[in-house]
Amino acid sequence: MNSAYKNPIKIFSGTNSQYIASKIADHFGQPLGDVSLSQFSDGELHANFIESVRGCDVFLVQSTFAPSDNLMELLLMIDAAKRASAHYITAVIPYYGLARQDRKDKPRVAIGAKMVADILMAVGAHRVMTMDLHAAQIQGFFDIPVDHLDASVIFIPYINNLKLENLTIAAPDMGGTPRARYFANTLNCDLVVCNKERKKANEIAGMTVIGDVQGADVIIVDDLVDTGGTLCLAAKMMKERGARSVRAFCTHPVLSGKAYENIEGSELDELVVCDTIPLKRESAKIRVLSTAPLFADAIRNVVEYGSISNLFQISNSYQPSLNLQPKTS
Repeated sequence: MNSAYKNPIKIFSGTNSQYIASKIADHFGQPLGDVSLSQFSDGELHANFIESVRGCDVFLVQSTFAPSDNLMELLLMIDAAKRASAHYITAVIPYYGLARQDRKDKPRVAIGAKMVADILMAVGAHRVMTMDLHAAQIQGFFDIPVDHLDASVIFIPYINNLKLENLTIAAPDMGGTPRARYFANTLNCDLVVCNKERKKANEIAGMTVIGDVQGADVIIVDDLVDTGGTLCLAAKMMKERGARSVRAFCTHPVLSGKAYENIEGSELDELVVCDTIPLKRESAKIRVLSTAPLFADAIRNVVEYGSISNLFQISNSYQPSLNLQPKTS
């Protein structure tokens, strides 16, 4: 397949992202490249490409979820590819870690999202491909091209397949209103907003719902789910206010702490996530949709110098070939 392109195309994976990288490579139409990722006895990481990447367009797939070794491993692969004379290096980061640290919201704090962007550029990345950043303006932290894919391309067809009678989209907080409004406008349905107050990170002091959910089939949309506290509280409140069903669609399943227990014991009917982060365990309430076809199509359009604008949001011109059947259990 590489013979069709000006430069050979090679796709490699970090240690903890092989579950998604192998699917991306399969949808692209070629096997993953051979790279050795190892550790010294003290835990120091080491990256070595087994095959030549000289003159190649290299795509390095690695989500940078915890622990920080995933980010460090990606940086080492970028550096190794640069020193091996790769022609063009794209960091494919389905989940961009530290994205929640995108501004100074109080004195003397780091802006982690900007720091990671600086490091990626410094080590030699020519391009970044990612999905549903915590804030879209993080793209401005980069001085290189950023392909910011949108999970709505996957979620909206799934929602349509649910055939809900009285669909209402909910934003989990004021910051999530633009994302929720896009879903509501595309699906031609009502929008409600959850107004929450936090004591500190991962701890909610209180919540109110702005809008009517009586008899509604509510879908909460967000970029990620961490402990699940917000979603569980919102689902409980909406059911108390007469909602017929409550589902949540969150791109990145961080799912830390007691998230699984919280979700399984909640009023949520279903939590739909993407495979940008691997689940720690299966759950009857959690459904995973694959982003691999979308990333593979984005890679193909990049190497063919085609437009990828129709991969950012749902459109009639692009229909991904995904398994979108609702969960029946």
